[in-house]
Amino acid sequence: MKRCLLAWLAVYVAWSILDGLGHGLAFQSLYADRPGVWRPQTEMKIGVIYLGVLVASGSFVGVYSRFVGNKSVKTGVLYGLIFGIGAGASMAAGGYAVHPIQGELAVGWFLLTVIEATVGGWLVGLIAKQCCATSEPKPTP
Repeated sequence: MKRCLLAWLAVYVAWSILDGLGHGLAFQSLYADRPGVWRPQTEMKIGVIYLGVLVASGSFVGVYSRFVGNKSVKTGVLYGLIFGIGAGASMAAGGYAVHPIQGELAVGWFLLTVIEATVGGWLVGLIAKQCCATSEPKPTP
Protein backbone atom coordinates (compact mmCIF):
# COMPACT_ATOMS: atom_id res chain seq x y z
CA MET A 1 0.00 0.00 0.00
CA LYS A 2 2.88 2.38 0.77
CA ARG A 3 4.27 1.84 -2.72
CA CYS A 4 0.87 2.70 -4.23
CA LEU A 5 0.75 5.95 -2.25
CA LEU A 6 4.35 6.75 -3.17
CA ALA A 7 3.60 6.09 -6.86
CA TRP A 8 0.51 8.33 -6.61
CA LEU A 9 2.55 11.12 -5.05
CA ALA A 10 5.32 10.77 -7.65
CA VAL A 11 2.88 10.85 -10.58
CA TYR A 12 1.00 13.81 -9.05
CA VAL A 13 4.21 15.82 -8.60
CA ALA A 14 5.52 14.93 -12.08
CA TRP A 15 2.23 15.83 -13.77
CA SER A 16 2.00 19.10 -11.83
CA ILE A 17 5.53 20.09 -12.85
CA LEU A 18 4.98 19.10 -16.49
CA ASP A 19 1.66 20.99 -16.52
CA GLY A 20 3.45 24.06 -15.24
CA LEU A 21 6.13 23.80 -17.89
CA GLY A 22 3.66 23.12 -20.69
CA HIS A 23 0.86 25.53 -19.85
CA GLY A 24 2.93 28.13 -18.01
CA LEU A 25 5.84 28.32 -20.44
CA ALA A 26 5.52 26.42 -23.71
CA PHE A 27 1.92 27.41 -24.51
CA GLN A 28 1.97 30.87 -22.93
CA SER A 29 2.10 32.78 -26.24
CA LEU A 30 -0.68 30.64 -27.72
CA TYR A 31 -2.89 31.37 -24.71
CA ALA A 32 -2.05 35.08 -24.98
CA ASP A 33 -3.24 35.11 -28.61
CA ARG A 34 -6.77 34.21 -27.46
CA PRO A 35 -7.32 36.21 -24.24
CA GLY A 36 -11.11 36.11 -24.43
CA VAL A 37 -11.16 32.32 -24.27
CA TRP A 38 -9.52 32.02 -20.83
CA ARG A 39 -10.19 33.44 -17.39
CA PRO A 40 -7.80 36.22 -16.40
CA GLN A 41 -4.87 34.88 -14.39
CA THR A 42 -6.27 36.40 -11.19
CA GLU A 43 -9.58 34.53 -11.62
CA MET A 44 -8.16 31.09 -12.44
CA LYS A 45 -9.13 28.32 -10.05
CA ILE A 46 -5.67 26.85 -9.47
CA GLY A 47 -6.87 24.73 -6.53
CA VAL A 48 -9.43 23.07 -8.79
CA ILE A 49 -6.68 22.28 -11.29
CA TYR A 50 -4.52 20.65 -8.60
CA LEU A 51 -7.51 18.72 -7.27
CA GLY A 52 -8.20 17.41 -10.78
CA VAL A 53 -4.57 16.35 -11.16
CA LEU A 54 -4.72 14.63 -7.76
CA VAL A 55 -7.81 12.64 -8.74
CA ALA A 56 -6.49 11.83 -12.23
CA SER A 57 -3.09 10.69 -10.95
CA GLY A 58 -4.74 8.53 -8.28
CA SER A 59 -7.00 6.93 -10.87
CA PHE A 60 -4.04 6.37 -13.19
CA VAL A 61 -2.02 4.64 -10.46
CA GLY A 62 -5.09 2.77 -9.20
CA VAL A 63 -5.89 1.24 -12.59
CA TYR A 64 -2.27 0.19 -13.09
CA SER A 65 -1.81 -1.23 -9.61
CA ARG A 66 -5.14 -3.05 -9.54
CA PHE A 67 -5.53 -4.38 -13.07
CA VAL A 68 -2.08 -4.71 -14.64
CA GLY A 69 -0.65 -8.17 -14.04
CA ASN A 70 2.92 -7.93 -15.32
CA LYS A 71 4.16 -4.88 -13.44
CA SER A 72 7.46 -3.57 -14.77
CA VAL A 73 8.96 -0.34 -16.05
CA LYS A 74 8.35 -1.44 -19.64
CA THR A 75 4.72 -2.29 -18.92
CA GLY A 76 4.29 1.01 -17.09
CA VAL A 77 5.70 3.01 -19.99
CA LEU A 78 3.46 1.21 -22.49
CA TYR A 79 0.45 1.70 -20.21
CA GLY A 80 1.25 5.40 -19.94
CA LEU A 81 1.80 5.79 -23.67
CA ILE A 82 -1.48 4.11 -24.58
CA PHE A 83 -3.36 6.01 -21.89
CA GLY A 84 -1.76 9.28 -23.03
CA ILE A 85 -2.66 8.75 -26.68
CA GLY A 86 -6.29 8.05 -25.80
CA ALA A 87 -6.68 10.83 -23.24
CA GLY A 88 -4.66 13.32 -25.28
CA ALA A 89 -6.61 12.69 -28.47
CA SER A 90 -9.90 13.10 -26.67
CA MET A 91 -8.87 16.29 -24.88
CA ALA A 92 -7.19 17.90 -27.87
CA ALA A 93 -9.95 17.06 -30.34
CA GLY A 94 -12.67 18.06 -27.89
CA GLY A 95 -10.93 21.31 -27.00
CA TYR A 96 -10.31 22.19 -30.62
CA ALA A 97 -13.89 21.34 -31.58
CA VAL A 98 -15.56 23.57 -28.98
CA HIS A 99 -13.07 26.40 -28.30
CA PRO A 100 -11.70 28.89 -30.80
CA ILE A 101 -8.10 27.76 -30.27
CA GLN A 102 -5.22 27.30 -32.66
CA GLY A 103 -4.49 23.89 -34.09
CA GLU A 104 -0.98 24.23 -32.67
CA LEU A 105 -2.40 24.48 -29.17
CA ALA A 106 -4.54 21.37 -29.66
CA VAL A 107 -1.50 19.46 -30.92
CA GLY A 108 0.49 20.80 -27.96
CA TRP A 109 -2.18 19.59 -25.53
CA PHE A 110 -2.11 16.17 -27.18
CA LEU A 111 1.69 15.90 -27.01
CA LEU A 112 1.85 17.18 -23.43
CA THR A 113 -0.74 14.61 -22.37
CA VAL A 114 1.20 11.80 -24.08
CA ILE A 115 4.44 12.95 -22.42
CA GLU A 116 2.84 13.30 -18.99
CA ALA A 117 1.15 9.90 -19.16
CA THR A 118 4.31 8.19 -20.41
CA VAL A 119 6.34 9.73 -17.58
CA GLY A 120 3.57 8.70 -15.18
CA GLY A 121 3.70 5.16 -16.56
CA TRP A 122 7.46 5.05 -16.12
CA LEU A 123 7.09 6.20 -12.51
CA VAL A 124 4.29 3.79 -11.65
CA GLY A 125 6.17 0.93 -13.32
CA LEU A 126 9.29 1.80 -11.36
CA ILE A 127 7.62 2.31 -7.98
CA ALA A 128 4.52 0.12 -7.95
CA LYS A 129 6.07 -3.20 -8.93
CA GLN A 130 4.59 -4.94 -5.89
CA CYS A 131 1.96 -2.34 -5.09
CA CYS A 132 -1.30 -4.20 -4.94
CA ALA A 133 -2.50 -7.57 -6.05
CA THR A 134 -4.10 -7.62 -9.45
CA SER A 135 -7.79 -8.20 -9.68
CA GLU A 136 -8.72 -11.72 -10.61
CA PRO A 137 -12.34 -12.21 -11.61
CA LYS A 138 -14.11 -14.47 -9.18
CA PRO A 139 -16.33 -17.14 -10.69
CA THR A 140 -19.99 -16.56 -10.11
CA PRO A 141 -21.95 -19.47 -8.63
